[in-house]
Amino acid sequence: MDYLVNLNPQQQQAVSAGSGPVLVLAGPGSGKTRVLTQRIAYLIGQMDVHPYNILAVTFTNKAAKEMESRVQELVGQNTRGLTLGTFHATCARILRIEAEHLPFQSNYVIFDTDDQLSVVKRALLDLNLDKKRYQPQSVLASISKAKNELLLPDEFVPDNYRDEVVKRIYTRYQEMLLANNGLDFDDLLLWTARLLEEVSQVREKYARRYEYVLVDEFQDTNLAQYRLLHHLASVHRNIFVVGDVDQSIYAWRGADYKNVLRFERDFPETQVILLEQNYRSTQAILDVAMSIIDRNPNRTAKKLVTDRGFGEKITVHETYDDREESNFVVENIARYVANNQSQPGDFAVMYRTNAQSRLLEEAFLQANLPYKLVGAQRFYGRREIKDLIAYLRIALNQNDEISLARVINVPARGIGTKSVIALRTVAQQAGVSPGELLLDLGKGNSANLEAFQNRMGISLSKFGTLFLGWREIKDDITPLQLLDQIIEDTGYRDYIDDGSDEGRDRWENVMELRRLADEFKVDGLDPFLERVALVSDQDTLDSNYNVPTLLTLHAAKGLEFPTVFIVGLSDGTLPHVRSFDDPESMQEERRLFYVGITRAMDRLFLILPLNRSAFGYSEPVDESRFLKDIPDELIKESTRSKRTSRVTRSSALRWEKSESQTTARSEPQYQAGATVMHPVWGEGLVLNSRIQDDDEIVDVFFAGEGLKRLAASLARLEIKN
Repeated sequence: MDYLVNLNPQQQQAVSAGSGPVLVLAGPGSGKTRVLTQRIAYLIGQMDVHPYNILAVTFTNKAAKEMESRVQELVGQNTRGLTLGTFHATCARILRIEAEHLPFQSNYVIFDTDDQLSVVKRALLDLNLDKKRYQPQSVLASISKAKNELLLPDEFVPDNYRDEVVKRIYTRYQEMLLANNGLDFDDLLLWTARLLEEVSQVREKYARRYEYVLVDEFQDTNLAQYRLLHHLASVHRNIFVVGDVDQSIYAWRGADYKNVLRFERDFPETQVILLEQNYRSTQAILDVAMSIIDRNPNRTAKKLVTDRGFGEKITVHETYDDREESNFVVENIARYVANNQSQPGDFAVMYRTNAQSRLLEEAFLQANLPYKLVGAQRFYGRREIKDLIAYLRIALNQNDEISLARVINVPARGIGTKSVIALRTVAQQAGVSPGELLLDLGKGNSANLEAFQNRMGISLSKFGTLFLGWREIKDDITPLQLLDQIIEDTGYRDYIDDGSDEGRDRWENVMELRRLADEFKVDGLDPFLERVALVSDQDTLDSNYNVPTLLTLHAAKGLEFPTVFIVGLSDGTLPHVRSFDDPESMQEERRLFYVGITRAMDRLFLILPLNRSAFGYSEPVDESRFLKDIPDELIKESTRSKRTSRVTRSSALRWEKSESQTTARSEPQYQAGATVMHPVWGEGLVLNSRIQDDDEIVDVFFAGEGLKRLAASLARLEIKN
């Protein structure tokens, strides 16, 4: 069988590279999975390497199964003995075989994330440490980072007082794991790497067995995985790695693109092969991608080329705000489908953070268009959103037992299962709902309090007092004010935001819910909850449906779509504000944008809102600095029209109504210190004013509303003096 047939010259060079270390730098859409599988088949069928002597590792079970299926198609069933799987599965197998050299038995159990958090909480309890001060998730992230750097507790060197405490927790955590004959996911890599490093006969055994080692997505390996591979290839040095520094976007979980540089240092005889032929995108899209990524340092430059032709220039579109941005996406998808130019499943909408999906989901629902969400729960299905909605629901309806059950001990307040059972039992005996009984306890009714054990009654009464407070103020304040009161009373932000990236993302979702709640300051709580219920009750769509896909840029890795929309292209969103003071993080943000661009096959839309909706007014934002790197000749000229032509019809009407307030000014009309009148918020004091994008942006302080940042063309401000 000709294992090189239908391969381009660069792919043929990689597949038939012979022995020794090989580094394949594979551009997006260049057929790297095909090269890996053809390489394995070539080793078996052409070079007569026994499958038993081949190890191939990747990052996902899906990728491993796909590779194994392709290899079997190429070489028949002659793959017995081939080791092909994920890093973790491969390590787990080695550890069970070699357990005699390790401080645990071969029948060890693997603790999942929930188990790990439980162990951390137990360690905090044993050490008499406050879990509010040392958040379990944050501590676990520190432990994971140490393990990825191959550091056991006694090797962990603290840099500050918090690290000293983390070291104590890590020590206790590891003691409990081993006492339970358990390992966490990071242990699988840690113990295997240390085993190969410290036990020479074991290292020799596997390094001699695996004559050829192949690695997929090499840019996503961490230090532990790199050391593993280095040991396994230490005898034959036939290591074949495929990756792309430009697509390294997982630093937050320990991936280190510098492993590519380490590889060339540790294996100086390496053959470096570039896969630059792209089979996915048009040349216009590839040129845009290269204009973005070429500004990153520490990389081998690639010239991505395709036989698909230049294709359409890309669209860079400005919208007035993020709501109009969502409508623009939906309207364009509907237009392409209605004109039979595309199928619904041809479209993907990508964004930097999960919170950005909320307005997009609402726009799809309002247009009655189905969609699917990939890589995250639906916005209203996320834990933090469901928790806070449940709190608002019990504030509105004390008899909502489903919502009460969800939040009665969230965050934990000493109301466990026994307390809930007792609450329901006493309520049933009294002929009231559990919520009504709690409200009675909150009022200090000693008769009902006597029905509970002392500590149980105290915990229930404390929550009842909070519950009563929300019920009493719900009709007198806005939904946003009530939501903020609940967050403050329960300490919900400290509970959900532990300082980790995941915690910050969860808090961003809460902030998005707050923005929505602010839109109902006039309508009130009941309409707000009705609106949310209508959205959250939508059933999850089957993944095989022919519908547009909504997903984060991180979740887009490895996927492709005929048409891609990337939204929210403002500084602070993409690149994310957390990257502003960290050059390494900024480079990763650029790589993330590059990954999103290279998912597009035929059409690419880059969308930037000029304003971000925030609590009753639109706050101007700067366009993403990345957009300035795209040459004008790659962008459709029609998108370079004046700002007024980019707004929706409804926005245009607002502009016409304020026509007397011309926007083409060189000097601000509203001077600092001036008193102005707003038709809704009344009298206010101008604090600052500036010209931006042919409009005047005015910061005004209103006594009853606080600081508002307004676009003068829309705000209808009247100067009083």
